[in-house]
Amino acid sequence: MNYVIVYWSRYGNGKKIVNNLATKLNQKGGEIKILKTDEADPAAMPEADLYVFSAPTEAFNVQRNMRSFMKKLKGLEGKKYGIINTHGMERNWLNKMEKLFLKRNMVKVAGVEF
Repeated sequence: MNYVIVYWSRYGNGKKIVNNLATKLNQKGGEIKILKTDEADPAAMPEADLYVFSAPTEAFNVQRNMRSFMKKLKGLEGKKYGIINTHGMERNWLNKMEKLFLKRNMVKVAGVEF
């Protein structure tokens, strides 16, 4: 399977999480492309079997760069995705991330918070 992982990380925790995920997927024979939000074009995403998006919560919302990126996604209708939210509070923002993808008619297969 081909995977595209798009993440945003301020202090490196999100990067550690997606690198660990990429290692596990690679061990299972997957081909993985990891992109930070400023390296990816939301209107021209690489082809993949599954897209994974990882972002922290900042200022009681999904991090601004990732939120903006998700709003600009195009051409992924019907594609499968997973979401990761990192935070240090009791309330997670997976539901906020999911709402942005529902507007793009994507299919959620997993969501996890750290």
